[in-house]
Amino acid sequence: MSYIDEVLQSLQEKAPQEVKFHQAVKEVLDSLRPLIEKNEEEYRREAFLERLTTPERVFIFRVPWVNDKGETKVNTGYRVQFNGAIGPYKGGLRFRENVDLDGLKFLAFEQTFKNSLTGLPMGGGKGGSDFDPKGKSNREVMAFCQSFMTELQKYIGPDTDVPAGDLGVGAREIGYLFGQYRRLHRYEGVLTGKGLAYGGSLVRPEATGYGLLYFTEELLKDHGTEIRGKKVVVSGSGNVAIYAIEKAQQLGALCIGCSDTDGYVYDPEGIDLDLLKQVKLNERKRMKDYAERRGCEYHEGHGVWTIPCDIALPCAAENEVTVEDAKELVKNGCLCLCEGANMPCYPETVAYLQTHGVLYAPGKAANAGGVAVSGLEMSQNALHLSWTFEEVDQRLKGIMHGIYHNCTDAARANGTPDDLLIGANQAGFRKVAEAMKAQGVI
Repeated sequence: MSYIDEVLQSLQEKAPQEVKFHQAVKEVLDSLRPLIEKNEEEYRREAFLERLTTPERVFIFRVPWVNDKGETKVNTGYRVQFNGAIGPYKGGLRFRENVDLDGLKFLAFEQTFKNSLTGLPMGGGKGGSDFDPKGKSNREVMAFCQSFMTELQKYIGPDTDVPAGDLGVGAREIGYLFGQYRRLHRYEGVLTGKGLAYGGSLVRPEATGYGLLYFTEELLKDHGTEIRGKKVVVSGSGNVAIYAIEKAQQLGALCIGCSDTDGYVYDPEGIDLDLLKQVKLNERKRMKDYAERRGCEYHEGHGVWTIPCDIALPCAAENEVTVEDAKELVKNGCLCLCEGANMPCYPETVAYLQTHGVLYAPGKAANAGGVAVSGLEMSQNALHLSWTFEEVDQRLKGIMHGIYHNCTDAARANGTPDDLLIGANQAGFRKVAEAMKAQGVI
């Protein structure tokens, strides 16, 4: 049995319930086989893959808080500090009912390679809680965030671990979290995604969506076409999806569909971005409300990928694009699928797309814009200055183009020139591996 297969089997035996984490690890290690097999005995002797796939530390803690009825509630908080070989741990906080250790380990593992690809000195981490802010009052959210940070602050710092927002953790939550940290410490750049009034960076809300389109633009250009005039379908209607639509429109594409957990809209004249922002960001309502006001088609359920398009941008959640969805995309002539979410495609979905000539860009490369601008926010905080929107946007564009070319260079060196999944995994791995080897057995 090969060393990689031994490690995969061992992980499965130790924690068979960690399905998402095992899926992510297998995807990466399978991509690394050509690199690992060249020096397999050395890697095995150093237990290198065991160290690569084991978090450096995991914190699990209770979060007690009091709701508006005076009742005490208890949630579970997590922080996974997966790999800090190339810099302070960096990764978002996610507040949702389904948050668990399996999902956070998967996300922190992926974050390690994503952060490596940006070229910035950031390690990989992730955290959160099974608390859902939806339906909670501002006071309840503040009470939870203050309790959560009272424990989390023991393990983070500007040179140790710098969390950001993620699903369920927006400007409101970041503000409350930062306020509690500042109450317990001095004013430090210990969170990113902060408000502009207290150390945040311009372009941070737009960064993941904008970066996704900069990556997609470069991918299409490299294959002899352009994004202008292309029809785009996006899954999701949150922050990433909305700003992906915005940048797609700025680049001359026509976005004709997007979705939420209830259903999807088909808007052949192009999504009305102002209305979408009003419905989703300001009013926090559903896509059905958008369709009723816009006068476009609304369909319940998961079917957004049945809309014929040139470019598919899954921006909702992990494992949302099935093989059946891929068949619809191929049948309708889709040119490329670029991931705005983390691991939205099943492995068999990716294989089907690649086999049928659809260009595929993995999330760890294509959606790295968010963490890239978080890294730029850290730099601005450390230097005690603020860059203009144009400065940050140009730096983001440069980083995303750099990520694309690093991935393609690695893919070509591997003899698989159009396989950006292999390219991203190998390019991200090389920097982490070099740092780990230089620092000895730790």
